[in-house]
Amino acid sequence: MSAIRRIKTSFAAGELSPELLGRADLRAYENGAARLANVFILPTGGVRRRPGLRHLGMLPGPARLIAFEFSTEQTYLLVLSDRRLGVWCGDVEVASIVTPWTEAQLPQLGWTQSADTLLVVHPEVPPQRITRTSHTTWSIAPWTFSAEPYHRFAPAEVTLSPSATTGSTILTASASIFTAGHIGVIFRIGRKRVRIDALNNPASAVATVIDTLAATGPTQDWDEAAFSAVRGWPASVCFHQDRLVIGGSRDLPNRLWLSRTGNLFNFDLGTGLDDHAIEFALVSDQVNAIRAVFSGRHLQVFTSGAEWMVSGDPLTPANIQLNRQTRVGSMVERTIPPVDVDGATIFVSRSGRSVHEFAYTDVEQAYQAADLAVLARHIVASPVSMAYDQTRRLLHLVMANGRMATLTLFRAEHVTAWTRQETDGAFRAVGEVDGAVFVVVERDGAHRLERFDEALGVDAGMTGSHPSGATSWSGLDHLEGRDVLVVADGAPRGRRSVSGGSVTTDPPARSVQAGLGYTHVIEPLPPELMTQYGGRTGPVRLVSVTFRLLETAALAVDLGRGPEAVPFRRLGALMLDAAPPAFTGDRTLRALGWRRDTTRPLWRIEGDVPLPLTLLSVTTEMRLNS
Repeated sequence: MSAIRRIKTSFAAGELSPELLGRADLRAYENGAARLANVFILPTGGVRRRPGLRHLGMLPGPARLIAFEFSTEQTYLLVLSDRRLGVWCGDVEVASIVTPWTEAQLPQLGWTQSADTLLVVHPEVPPQRITRTSHTTWSIAPWTFSAEPYHRFAPAEVTLSPSATTGSTILTASASIFTAGHIGVIFRIGRKRVRIDALNNPASAVATVIDTLAATGPTQDWDEAAFSAVRGWPASVCFHQDRLVIGGSRDLPNRLWLSRTGNLFNFDLGTGLDDHAIEFALVSDQVNAIRAVFSGRHLQVFTSGAEWMVSGDPLTPANIQLNRQTRVGSMVERTIPPVDVDGATIFVSRSGRSVHEFAYTDVEQAYQAADLAVLARHIVASPVSMAYDQTRRLLHLVMANGRMATLTLFRAEHVTAWTRQETDGAFRAVGEVDGAVFVVVERDGAHRLERFDEALGVDAGMTGSHPSGATSWSGLDHLEGRDVLVVADGAPRGRRSVSGGSVTTDPPARSVQAGLGYTHVIEPLPPELMTQYGGRTGPVRLVSVTFRLLETAALAVDLGRGPEAVPFRRLGALMLDAAPPAFTGDRTLRALGWRRDTTRPLWRIEGDVPLPLTLLSVTTEMRLNS
């Protein structure tokens, strides 16, 4: 019989996939865990119970969240739902406007911001400008190109013949090229513009001449506006080197347009001078539909089948270069904008099973796309929304199944740690604004806007205060008929039923928080124990386990007989309904009994008490029967 003492000082590898239970040789096994639910991994390696969610308001249905930062002092959350935009500042909606996007179109939206204007695109809807005029005054209107891009969609042999060079003209085509959607679309004949006013038949249309034409008669020198109701609208957009970049459209999915320098809505190619517009297609062995364009160290283009780098310093028609870097691909069924994390671009793969870090390496002089979810493949499953909290170094991904995965990413300390977040309901979207993380949560068939709040230990929670104390607390209409957890004056008061939007506390309390409970779980990987001869051990006995805690008010540990609360008060009478003191230090628990199944963890932390918990390290002492 031998004794072993092991210290686990970090959870920097996060929750690991069950497929790694036999890979104790990996460094990640030492710093990983079997299950981490409703906790965040600190950049230093510790584990903390996640904050609760504060209820902000009810939403009309599914929504997308967009951060809008007008200045460092004025930041907003834009909540896009079915034909509606709600503007939130802090925890209050300050404005709302009508939008053209339906609920079904929300997943394909792309956007970028410049000062007080947000540009929003969708391949089936004319691109829109959302403008902030004042704190409570917002407007929306379609883009207006000062010079729009053009493209020849018809075969090269098709001719177009105008009947007049000025005024009203009849355009006669040698093939059927006109549809009802062409009314209002601009055509060019010999680089001179005409506007389609009416259709006679699929091969003939009435048009108004905008620029005097050179001649009448048939010609092959003609094209039409690249974006229209017939050809589709831009699919993605960003700003790069003082140019507006449009990536793909419905009918031209692999094409890039870059505006003139400093003239964001002018896409006239001109004569190819350095500041003129640029247009080209991504030509490769397959059609790569552009899913996102991103301004980083270079202009990055994320397509359905590969990732590309557009280089040139600065970008000009003469020196622009396009190089394919990796072959991962981005999601097609929805748009999840990439995010910047410490100079690397994080994007979701086309399969929806991995998250990649698109980073430039000076050694290779190229980009690489490392898979951040390779050790936690079971957590990432069809992401639908992503946001990065730079303050806490947390990347949040909402999954199609309603769960949320959180990645703590701190490259300098080699921290890549996944945890999972669960709630009474389903997460549907996530957004971050100036360090505040907002989520759309579906509960009981209704969608709500909530925010992570360090002062809360419950979900869908509300708080209240009274200078002299009160017994009745209202404001819980959104939880009518539900059982909620109540914390009064810092002490848990158990469950109460919401009736008439209110709960009661007896005795009276000066401050209260109430909401839905959630359970945190910290479960280590099973110990990999070997005999001195290299074989696996027989039964193992956990002698003791010591938890090093930081400002922890509640702890429940399962040593084989179910979770049991761990008291921190050793001297003095236990005062009921009094806030428990926050404990910092070591807490040692003794265990009994031998275990023959060494694939099970020796301990497990689990609890739903809505109080803080931070675990820094764990020391275990075991005896082996070899």
